[in-house]
Amino acid sequence: MTKALQIAWLQVRIYLQDKSDLAFSLLLPVVTFALMYFVFGGLTQFHATAHIVNEDPGGVYSEAFIEQLEAFDELNIDLLSLDKADGKLERADLLMFIVIPEGFSEKLASGEPVELLFKQRGNGGQEQQIVAALVRSVANDISLELQAQGQVIAALVDTDTTISRIETTVERLFAEERENPTVAVTEDTIGSSPDPVEQFLPGIITMYVLFAIILSARTLVEERHLGTLERLLTTRLSVGELFAGKFIAGISRGFIQTVILMVLSYAVFQIFTPLSFVSSLLVALIFTCAASALGLVIASAVRTPDQASWVGVFFTMAMVMIGGTFFPIEEGSVMEIISRFSVNTYANDALGTLINEGGSLGDIGLEIGVLAGVIVVGLLLSRYLFKVMPGGR
Repeated sequence: MTKALQIAWLQVRIYLQDKSDLAFSLLLPVVTFALMYFVFGGLTQFHATAHIVNEDPGGVYSEAFIEQLEAFDELNIDLLSLDKADGKLERADLLMFIVIPEGFSEKLASGEPVELLFKQRGNGGQEQQIVAALVRSVANDISLELQAQGQVIAALVDTDTTISRIETTVERLFAEERENPTVAVTEDTIGSSPDPVEQFLPGIITMYVLFAIILSARTLVEERHLGTLERLLTTRLSVGELFAGKFIAGISRGFIQTVILMVLSYAVFQIFTPLSFVSSLLVALIFTCAASALGLVIASAVRTPDQASWVGVFFTMAMVMIGGTFFPIEEGSVMEIISRFSVNTYANDALGTLINEGGSLGDIGLEIGVLAGVIVVGLLLSRYLFKVMPGGR
């Protein structure tokens, strides 16, 4: 066993001394992690811009309309001239804008009906359709307020109450109603909204571990063709010790990447508790062992370095795509059945349970059992196929 560890340490030293290979293999998953966070991080909450053309500048109701729109945290208000808005719409720089017509406030004050104009390209897009719904809700609120004022004025027309006092009272009551609505809506959230870092971290870890280890199969095939493995046997190293050394070296290389990614996630995003961090490291180590065993199967089965590269890439991408690495797979679907043949499925489920659901190792016994089975089968098969020299033993 000591000689196997020496072989593994030699491989790790070579890996660490190759600065370009080290930088590529360690920085690439970190960069991917950062890109996915910045790309998907803003998708957890709706936010959009309402493009407004106000043809009734200084109007009481047009200004009140814009102020109510600005009260939405989800909306930014972009005030444009009509010519500029038309030009942007023509160039598809925006998909929709709303026109507050001239005389908007004057007509509303006199009880005349008015219309807001929505100008758009096609259906305006999903985001702008949501903006249009918010705009319509504000317009309906103003309409209801004016109708209430009219009805109150008509009811009190024969009293000594002035119209100004009626309008002021109605406006105050509506303001109070907006602040403390009679029918309130509360949200009861079960669990938590998916954080993009927590959602994608398991997939990034498993994908790059699989890439790193399986692509290292090419190196093993090259060593066989160059006679490096055969020369190592002249140092009184047995085939079994050489095989074990390569297996441990693969684990070490993959686990280095995993530790870096998880430590960064722990320090920067604080998505782990101390217990979940240790548990996730253990699961990652088990998965790395499984990936190393699979890498040895590929390296032992193929004949040329190019075959090792192509088979490794195909195997990795297949495991990633069918394993629900970044997107959930619908339960009960055919895809879910197929995903059970991917080693990534079990690693992703295990890490997801620990990171996203606050689970423990007791909750992922099935996943750990399957990964352990992959290690055993992979080692037995690769040891049977393992050859020190081309065409030989």
